[in-house]
Amino acid sequence: MSRSGQNLSAQNALSSSPRSREWEGPARWMEYLGPEMTSPMTSRRPKNAGSEGAVQSSGGAHKGLNMQWLYQLTAVAEGLMAKMYRLNQILDYPDSVGNVFSEAFWKAGLFPNHPKICVLLSKKFPEHHSKLQLERVDKVALDALNDSAEVHFQSLEPWVQLLLDLMAFREQALRLILDLSSTVITLLPHQNSLILHAFMDLFCAFVRVNLFAEKLPRKMMLQMYNLLHAILRNDRDCDFYHRLVQFIDSYDPPLKGLQEDLNFVSPRIGEVLEAVGPVIFLSTDTRKLRNEGFLSPFHPRYPEILTNSAHPMRAQDLANVTSYREWVLFGYLVCPDELLRVTSIDIALVVLKENLVVPLFRDEYMLVHEDYQFYVLPRILESKKMAKSGRTKQKEADLEYSVAKQVEKMISEVHDQAILSCDGIHRERRILLKQEIGRMVLFFTDQPSLLAPNIQMVFSALALAQCEVMWYFQHVGIASSKSKAARMVPVHIDPSDPTIGFLLDGMDHLCCLVRKYIAVVAKPIFYNNAMWAYGTFMTLAAIRGYALSYLSSCAGRIRFLLGTPGMVALDLDATLKRLFQQIVQHLENIPKPQGDTISAITCDLSELRKDWLSMLMIVTSARSSINIRHLEKATVSTGKEGLLSEGNAAYNWSRCVDELESQLSKHGSLKKLYFYHQHLTTVTKIGRDAVLYVESLIESIMGGLEGLINILDSEGGFGSLEMQLLPEQAATLMNLTSRVSIPSVKSPKVVSGFHFPGYESYPENNGSIKMLEAAMQRLTNLCSVLNDMEPICVLNHVFVLREYMRECILGNFKRKLLAVLKLENDLQRPSVLESLIRRHISIVHLAEQHISMDLTQGIREILLTEAFSGPVSSLHLFDKPLEQHTGSAVDAVCNWYVENIVKDLSGAGIQFAPLHRCFKSTGHVGGYFAESVTDVRELQAFVRMFGGYGVDRLDRMMKERTAALLNCIDSSLRANRDVIEAVAGSMHCGDRIEAEANMKQIIDVETVVGFCVQAGQAMAFDCLLAEAAGAVLEEGAPLIHSLLSGVVDNLPDEIPEKKEIRRLRRVANGVGVINDHDTEWIRSILEEVGGANDGSWTLLPYFFSAFMTSSIWNTTAFNVDTGGFNNNIHCLARCICAVIAGSEFVRLEKEHQQRQPFPNGHASEILDPEIQNHLSAETSVKSTMQLFVKFSAGIILDSWTELDRSHLVEKLIFLDQLCEISPYLPRSSLEVHIPYAILRSIYSQYYSSSPATTLSLLTISPRHSPAASLSHSSPVTRQPFGNSTPQSSLKDSGYFKPSSTHSRDQIHEMDSGSIRSVQQKHHRNVRRSGPLDSGSSQQEKFVEGSTSRSTGPSPLPRFAVSRSGPLLYK
Repeated sequence: MSRSGQNLSAQNALSSSPRSREWEGPARWMEYLGPEMTSPMTSRRPKNAGSEGAVQSSGGAHKGLNMQWLYQLTAVAEGLMAKMYRLNQILDYPDSVGNVFSEAFWKAGLFPNHPKICVLLSKKFPEHHSKLQLERVDKVALDALNDSAEVHFQSLEPWVQLLLDLMAFREQALRLILDLSSTVITLLPHQNSLILHAFMDLFCAFVRVNLFAEKLPRKMMLQMYNLLHAILRNDRDCDFYHRLVQFIDSYDPPLKGLQEDLNFVSPRIGEVLEAVGPVIFLSTDTRKLRNEGFLSPFHPRYPEILTNSAHPMRAQDLANVTSYREWVLFGYLVCPDELLRVTSIDIALVVLKENLVVPLFRDEYMLVHEDYQFYVLPRILESKKMAKSGRTKQKEADLEYSVAKQVEKMISEVHDQAILSCDGIHRERRILLKQEIGRMVLFFTDQPSLLAPNIQMVFSALALAQCEVMWYFQHVGIASSKSKAARMVPVHIDPSDPTIGFLLDGMDHLCCLVRKYIAVVAKPIFYNNAMWAYGTFMTLAAIRGYALSYLSSCAGRIRFLLGTPGMVALDLDATLKRLFQQIVQHLENIPKPQGDTISAITCDLSELRKDWLSMLMIVTSARSSINIRHLEKATVSTGKEGLLSEGNAAYNWSRCVDELESQLSKHGSLKKLYFYHQHLTTVTKIGRDAVLYVESLIESIMGGLEGLINILDSEGGFGSLEMQLLPEQAATLMNLTSRVSIPSVKSPKVVSGFHFPGYESYPENNGSIKMLEAAMQRLTNLCSVLNDMEPICVLNHVFVLREYMRECILGNFKRKLLAVLKLENDLQRPSVLESLIRRHISIVHLAEQHISMDLTQGIREILLTEAFSGPVSSLHLFDKPLEQHTGSAVDAVCNWYVENIVKDLSGAGIQFAPLHRCFKSTGHVGGYFAESVTDVRELQAFVRMFGGYGVDRLDRMMKERTAALLNCIDSSLRANRDVIEAVAGSMHCGDRIEAEANMKQIIDVETVVGFCVQAGQAMAFDCLLAEAAGAVLEEGAPLIHSLLSGVVDNLPDEIPEKKEIRRLRRVANGVGVINDHDTEWIRSILEEVGGANDGSWTLLPYFFSAFMTSSIWNTTAFNVDTGGFNNNIHCLARCICAVIAGSEFVRLEKEHQQRQPFPNGHASEILDPEIQNHLSAETSVKSTMQLFVKFSAGIILDSWTELDRSHLVEKLIFLDQLCEISPYLPRSSLEVHIPYAILRSIYSQYYSSSPATTLSLLTISPRHSPAASLSHSSPVTRQPFGNSTPQSSLKDSGYFKPSSTHSRDQIHEMDSGSIRSVQQKHHRNVRRSGPLDSGSSQQEKFVEGSTSRSTGPSPLPRFAVSRSGPLLYK
């Protein structure tokens, strides 16, 4: 036998030895006792406190132990049923009586999947398996069983232990029930209610456990386990086999064994059931309950009397009526002889008529009428037969025969009555409880001070309501029959009964009201702006405070009763005296409640209840010389409550101090409804209709509120009061106004939808203003009314209109934001969008003044959500998260800018205008020209709407775009590396022919040039965005902007930079306070994507120089109006400068990181190594840029022939702009290759006043010498020329207009001082193209061999930095 089998055998041996008796004690059941299980006697004490009786006398200790054991065995019964319930679930609820088992039963793995053998063993129980010739039944299955016997044996072993536990529980519980029944003097509810309830709870638990056990395949389990044991142990039976066979056989069926085992306690059960009969009758009489006010806190016939003391004790008994009904159903079922009492017929009839099933555990139940007919009726017929045979006295025989006949008739007919009337009886009761609980809620809400004295009545109402709710769900879908062979008859119970919903709602309100006053002092209640005061109370006592006050006063009464002559004459023994003294001390030591200190009082009264129960166990025992009747007679003669009544009341009120929540959970909890969840969805049809009606009504009200807000937010509302027009609107209105002023032109009725100034002052327009005022008044009135309304309660739904109003306003704001974001599938101008949002927010603020809620915070949350909707944790991370989710609004705006401005997917001819600091377009981009949405003012509006998160999102999208373009440049560098190296060698050798031949072998030059131009456009747009962000930051947080500006100037220049310095530099670059924005931006991109990581990037100057041979110059023309070229080739200069500088910094930083430290520990003796590295990086950038300029100028001049001078001017201007853009390229480097006289001559011709002249540089010189031609050209003798830009230029307005040139005088009219202040404001070092541009740089630049700088307002400040050149030109 296995070790576990030996343990089972040893554990379940006969209880003849002390060890076995110890195992049968409480220690055996620790598995079934939950961790929170403590009896009322040992509440809030450790579990091992069972030895507390050791200090008592033998009688007291014995009784105290029995009482504790009584509560523990009741809890053990719950644990046993929970384990059986789990086993039943695993086995898919088998029919053990009919031996019907499902497929899931065999697949559960508990029993061997050999149905023939298993079912045969179950059917032939209790025959031994050796007599069944199993090899003839299924030889193959038997052989397989022999092979896998060990596995099946181990799987069955823990569940056979359950059978042993059931047998042990039966022995111990039955012994305790018989002992209490024979020793307790009285078990009447009005004399010994505490011990009675404990005794009957164990009695009912004992019955439930054995009835539930019938649902398990006990016979199959035992027989199969013994068979497997015999296979493994040489045909020996397990030690406990025969005892379990006897136990199972005696309880087959269970009711037969129960009736035999409980026959000795049957008279005591009959007495108890007769005693609780009146309470059961009262609970069924709804008219009496209503008329007599048993559940009413005020007197039913005298409503002005606020306290109802008519039936206080009987009202408390109603809280236990559910238990009383179960006592009746189980009591008469297992003690059928007690039905022959005269009063028992009516009690049983009342209970049986309103119940069809009796719950056993959770959702398991038994059909009570079938069991009464099969197991009770035969006993009654037997008694009737015995009475008729005359075995007793004639008079008694006649009475017994008559009663038995009535009981027979009652059992035979009550089933049909129950099927027809049970639903109506309970429905009437639910209506009563709904009305009474509703009255209670209203009464205690107005009079909360009366809740504490009537708390027991509240518990009664909750218990009755709980009983009705549970009855309803237990009976929904039940089918019953008179016999097992008869057809099942469904019970008609309306699944849409509205009373259930109302009852649940009332219970919820009542429980919330009790919890509100559990441990707090209530505040004065204001009703109709008047404070209600009851008597002289200024504060309302809480339930806990009332209970403490009652217990404090009870101490004096009990001490008085203990000192009465009758008690003195009883001559109590030492144990009782000590217990009474302890009880009085517990009561006197209770802290006195004083006002606001009630909630701070903590006291544990479990010792008081333990001592009281110990005393009750002594005085109710037949072995005690002083019993309960002696105490009652000795103290009741005083004319007051007796000692036992006072003590029982103190016991109940003590539970309202430290166990009030558990009391409320006991009477008001509906946790068991979890097991009837399949019926919950069909309960409250009318309740759902009511909820839907209220929801639709609230939806209509909120729709009206939303309509008022939208009316005020329309163009006819607050929009009509906005006199500021967009530039294009103003232009249209001026044109139409000028036409109206001409007498010959007929005055139009409507001027394009715009009103003339002062239109609202005319009398005929007063109506619109009055309508606007009326809408504002209605909005404020509606908000005030909805804000002041009380919550609407429908069943368990609470509708708070303030919350609905808040959600409506904020939801409407979000929808408005998304609706005005785009106009006819195109982006709304950011400035217009900002004004619309501000207008809507002003209306929300108007409503917020009449609502006691913060709507501004909600608007901020919506704007934050639309600007950033990633994880909240990402808001606190500086590093870029892996998955970034942005709001829909900012996504739409950023995508539009990237697709239509940066990428120009619409083909609108987007051009960057350096002079105007915006993008322009030759066609419409949606509904506007490009400058209407890319002006710095528009971008500032974007920043104000979406904040830093919107800026980061747009910047990140452009970085992704630029990173892809840089990747293409990197790929082209790698692919053409060999060719570019050959080009570099040819250039350094001065072999022009070979260099040209090698440059022609470079592939994809045109494509890469286009990519570089696009990258330059992205840089230009990001620079504008940073400028706008900086302006908004300076306006909203000038101290932060000033701090960043000051910090940037003092950041250490070191390579590699520390992480914190790089982070700070990027932040500063994002708000435009760093001079070289483009280089920093490209550098951050290359660091993020890991670019410039090989030697091919050192060939950039040669690769970029090859761009001078691109065919893109064939369509290039300089535009004076914009300061750039018609095909954005000036953005190529921006890209070249930034990419060369950024890649050099990244390359040198990586080289430094890979470089090993010097052996002697110091790298340089002159300068700090990090500063030296930064200087070397700047030097490397300068040399690379100078190399690019040198070879580019050489390619340009070498390609210029006498017959082909085309595009020479554009290339020279391009190089000039490149030197102006780059902070690392001094002007002397360009002068070496291209004399300034040439550039001045070019610009002079461009800025001349005559638009019809052509550039003389493009004509053939008489001397056929380009150098002589260029050197002798003079701006004084030059003929006028026409505009060389075939493309049109654009103005700042959003309307298309052909391009025009500006004269030199117009440009000179600009004030250099004001421009210098603008430059200082924006901290920029970008020099404009053209010598006549007064916006050129005034900043000092480092020049090789020169320290001079421009200081005056000369129109040619750029030429002042060189010692050579045409300095005398003015």
